[in-house]
Amino acid sequence: MIDRVCIIGWMTKEEPTKNEREKAFHEELVSQLLTLATSGFGLVAALAWNETIQKFVKDYVEPNIPGSGIFSRLLYALIITFVAVLITYQLSKLSAKLQARREKESDK
Repeated sequence: MIDRVCIIGWMTKEEPTKNEREKAFHEELVSQLLTLATSGFGLVAALAWNETIQKFVKDYVEPNIPGSGIFSRLLYALIITFVAVLITYQLSKLSAKLQARREKESDK
């Protein structure tokens, strides 16, 4: 948003007004706080899944497959990798859709 205000100011050869600068600052602040909060909750969720998957491997894989120490760690790593890739892919698709929608709305 700050870029748009600067570009508008540049195009009209006027400095952004105090209200425009304050609005741009407020929007950027809210955006950054949202990113921070989302990252924090994402970390908490990741830690919860981490414990859950570790417990599953320890309780169900290791007792059923003797001597599976390295196998259970590999299985855990594969599960975590699969989940991370799946979530990242889905979030990337969602982000692309939202970006396309914003660009379409700004073109109007």
